[in-house]
Amino acid sequence: MTLISLAGASVVHRARTGSLFRRDRVYALTGADLDIAAGETVGVVGESGCGKSTLAKVLVGIDRPSSGTVSFEDRDLWSMSAAERRTAVGSHTGMIFQDPSTALNRRLPIRQILRDPLDVHRRGTTEAREERVRELMDLVGLPPVLADALPGQLSGGQRQRVAIARALALDPRLVVADEPTSALDVSVRAQILNLLLDLKSRLGIAMVFVSHDIQTVRRMSDRVITMYLGRIVEESPAGRDTAQARHPYTRALFSATPGLLDPIEAIPLVGPVPSATHPPSGCPFRTRCWKADDTCAATMPDFSPSGPDHRFRCHHPVAAGQSIRDLVAQATVQKERS
Repeated sequence: MTLISLAGASVVHRARTGSLFRRDRVYALTGADLDIAAGETVGVVGESGCGKSTLAKVLVGIDRPSSGTVSFEDRDLWSMSAAERRTAVGSHTGMIFQDPSTALNRRLPIRQILRDPLDVHRRGTTEAREERVRELMDLVGLPPVLADALPGQLSGGQRQRVAIARALALDPRLVVADEPTSALDVSVRAQILNLLLDLKSRLGIAMVFVSHDIQTVRRMSDRVITMYLGRIVEESPAGRDTAQARHPYTRALFSATPGLLDPIEAIPLVGPVPSATHPPSGCPFRTRCWKADDTCAATMPDFSPSGPDHRFRCHHPVAAGQSIRDLVAQATVQKERS
């Protein structure tokens, strides 16, 4: 059963650059098509500025698409009345932000932070809300003694547990985690990731896990989406061998992950990272791709299938099973020619 669906969703922002009478436009998300099933975890990976966070905000109704549709349980989110949308989004989705230090109100005790969603949506009696706060703290492994503490009195890992508990307060069907461990110490990251995996298993919620770390995304997810300059360029099962990735950019991301047992060089990408205000014609990755030609500059490729639940957008895809060493050699030759 499809829980939430995007169809041709695009987000265009007004930039601060440009002339007095005509502002530049930032193409933050372009033509995103995505279905998320109930109970499924979808990982979203890509470099900074690729549109991951914009996609996350569109899914939970924070950003309204400039074009395209967002459907929650087969209902168009933005054709609902404001009250209906607040109920649908507020009650059935939750979001865990990147930095718990800024995501939590530093002047409120933890008890009130966790009660806020219950108060806003008028869930239960006063006694029931207090009991729910205790349940949430126990669910994420926070001792009851911290209920009256302020966020500044907690460690980074404890603050993120509070943020996770708040996202779960209303028993949502979908939780979006936007780089939930990037602001934490390395020693704490594994604990938070294990907590999210445990909660997903126990509660049966759908999750969108956003990160620039492709290996962490693969560990956390059932399906992985690769994004580049606001576009989804590849989608594949998380458990599939990395050598089966077909888009050159996805393979470049895998090659940049250090390997202790079999260290290799990363695939060199030629050319500068293009601007989201003036994206290149055709395929957005062509300015850095060692396989690009005139066809890539002319048109954006459609999705092509590559086995069950695997699709990609590339005119000249990498051969399935081709080694990283071969791709490094090809890209190096192209780089020297340019």
